[in-house]
Amino acid sequence: MSSSSRLRSKTFDILNVCFMITIIVVTLGPFWFTIVGSFNSGLDYLRGGVYFWPREFTLANYSAVLSDETIYQAFFVTGFRTIVGTFIHVLFTALIAYGLSRPYLVGRNVYMIIIMITMFFSGGLIPTYLLYKELGLLNNMLVYIIPNMFSVWDLIIIMSFMRTIPDAILESARMDGASEYRIFFGFILSLSKPVLAAITLFNGVYHWNSYFDSMMFTSSDSLQTVQLFLMRMVTSADFANGVSKAALANIPTQALKVSPETMKLAMMMVVSIPIIVVYPFLQKYFVKGIMIGSIKG
Repeated sequence: MSSSSRLRSKTFDILNVCFMITIIVVTLGPFWFTIVGSFNSGLDYLRGGVYFWPREFTLANYSAVLSDETIYQAFFVTGFRTIVGTFIHVLFTALIAYGLSRPYLVGRNVYMIIIMITMFFSGGLIPTYLLYKELGLLNNMLVYIIPNMFSVWDLIIIMSFMRTIPDAILESARMDGASEYRIFFGFILSLSKPVLAAITLFNGVYHWNSYFDSMMFTSSDSLQTVQLFLMRMVTSADFANGVSKAALANIPTQALKVSPETMKLAMMMVVSIPIIVVYPFLQKYFVKGIMIGSIKG
């Protein structure tokens, strides 16, 4: 390698490292500031200048957030819709993907055209609201589950993977007398674990972070998700002050250590921690499942 080539290579490495460090700082900076503020005394935080480390360390903000019983109900609703909704979505979408991935399905092309149309066109928010009303889904836990049972995008990814499964395996199972359902639950699901794990992560994160459907289709506090609770707390000063006063009523000795601003930061961390803890364990499936479906499909 010539000296000029080595110089270009070294220059590229330096610039690449500088670029990646910048991306890391820009990405993790706001997250770190949120952590620092959530552990800082509320009254001291209002003075400003708290950036890299808590100036007056305290756990009062977290105590105040976790003393509100409403947050536990919101976590239950979010956890329920995340677990049940994700399970039903993956199973239902995988069933349809298996059927459409088989070339002998009668009317397969017609079904695909109809499904693809729904990917680009929808009735809009108002017709959707009226439909949910007629179906009795308003102020109903099922409004989080039924409308999210199927996704065209996830269907395409799963279909691409299932088409790579050798037909010889399925034919062998049929010769042994296995039904289509037996083949699906006994063979297809087992062979499709990587892509199903990726879709599970996709959908689980969606359910955990969702607040719009809770805001539009429910009016009961008992059905609000934790993300809607956080959104209302961040965007509404009156709501944040109300939550802060209610929390301080339970821990009056911590009044000077808590403010609505630091409670918002602590709430952000409480909401983010579960998905942050789970994500690293599923990240390998996230990459592997998508790559297998795209390369071999």
